Amino acid sequence: MPRSRTPARPAGAFVSWMISPKRSPARRRLRRPANSLSIQDLKDVKLSQYFMPILRDAPKEAEIVSHRLMLRAGMIRQESAGIYSWLPTGFKVMKKIEQIVREEQNRAGAIEVLMPTIQSADLWRKSGRYDDYGKEMLRIKDRHERDMLYGPTNEEMITDIFRSGVQSYKDLPRNLYHIQWKFRDEVRPRFGIMRGREFLMKDAYSFDLSAEEGRHSYNKMFVAYLRTFARMGLKAIPMRAETGPIGGNLSHEFLILADTGESEVFFDRDFYDMDWTAFSIDFDDVAAVAGVVEDFTSKYAATDEKHEAAEFERRVPEQKRLSGRGIEVGHIFYFGSKYAEPLGCTVQGPDGQPVTIQSGSYGIGVSRLVGAIIEASHDEAGIVWPEPVAPFRIGLVNLKAGDAQVDAACEKLYRTLEGAGIDVLYDDTDERPGAKFAVMDLIGLPWQVIIGPRGLKEGIAEVKNRRTGERENVSLDQVARRFAGA
Repeated sequence: MPRSRTPARPAGAFVSWMISPKRSPARRRLRRPANSLSIQDLKDVKLSQYFMPILRDAPKEAEIVSHRLMLRAGMIRQESAGIYSWLPTGFKVMKKIEQIVREEQNRAGAIEVLMPTIQSADLWRKSGRYDDYGKEMLRIKDRHERDMLYGPTNEEMITDIFRSGVQSYKDLPRNLYHIQWKFRDEVRPRFGIMRGREFLMKDAYSFDLSAEEGRHSYNKMFVAYLRTFARMGLKAIPMRAETGPIGGNLSHEFLILADTGESEVFFDRDFYDMDWTAFSIDFDDVAAVAGVVEDFTSKYAATDEKHEAAEFERRVPEQKRLSGRGIEVGHIFYFGSKYAEPLGCTVQGPDGQPVTIQSGSYGIGVSRLVGAIIEASHDEAGIVWPEPVAPFRIGLVNLKAGDAQVDAACEKLYRTLEGAGIDVLYDDTDERPGAKFAVMDLIGLPWQVIIGPRGLKEGIAEVKNRRTGERENVSLDQVARRFAGA
């Protein structure tokens, strides 16, 4: 799948499009929320024993916000140009994003596989893309002098896999996907993980008997993407897009708005009023799925490459015309028989005659989303994570480590929260309170629970909402119930 273009310098209007989490009232009985980790997934995470190498100053090489904050928060470490190690908090965020992507692909009927990172050049020669792809493709030879490549995408390989595994139209439709590392040898890798050379991607590939059925598979992925990004607290606007080296004549990019977006975007304000929640839908209901796609594509939204000023002015009233910059986080394509034909991917049709398969491909930049979410959701103090993808839901701050009563109160609450299946990072270090608050704001956990000697005398903890900055005092025996019921 093609990736986004190089991010531009900050320009245009910034619009925060995060979906505020709804808070349910406290429950009488403690229970684990549906989106929390299971007990067996949780382990003691005390900051004194954790690995999170915080940087006090912004690295000089980091040009955009996400790169600066990821390095400062100890989420990643650069190993070479465009190649990064993922440290514990960064890796945890990426795995949460990956799991949401996986769940929504499965919900839409896609089936997970895993293809290798190294591919034979033979398939790419058959499709005609081996010489066309350019220097971004890392071409290598194995010890037997066979031409190989580090896969930048998998259209050829998955088509060959499917061709060898099906014979009849009764085996259709199918959609196969994997979540795998890719490599593209960018001429100038920059902006951290936003324009790196190695990246984690979900790529799916649909196989259908006819163009009509292929369009339904495309529409299913369109809706699945809306659900996926909504679950992450994002509004990713679907926009008409160029098909690039993937090919075909139908394509949409999904973009979230941020100052550092690589594309200038133009869209209708009515997108604000649409239902972006992870709505329920029957993916087998062709009309219902097509209706959602029609609802979202009937409104004007285009990147600068596809923007037509006259059409924008004709279709959108002046007071509803919005523009800004967008970061691509997903891209879907329908390309028909482009790969099936040269690779001989056919099945026996209902009349016994061979039918060439119709296909599409669908990509989500899993690792890129980590940076994109930060670009769209941060403030001067640091990252502001949406709850579903935050490395921890709560940062528990001990204001006076070493004080027996404060230590005991923090430990008790920590164990209670952990027992309720709530992911907590416990700052049990002996740093100054100001330094602790700065770290908590930097790493952007949705909630901070602060316990110190003064509040402890009154039996209360201070609870801070990282996004709004609102603070309130909560009885110590009610803190766990509040979060378990939210």
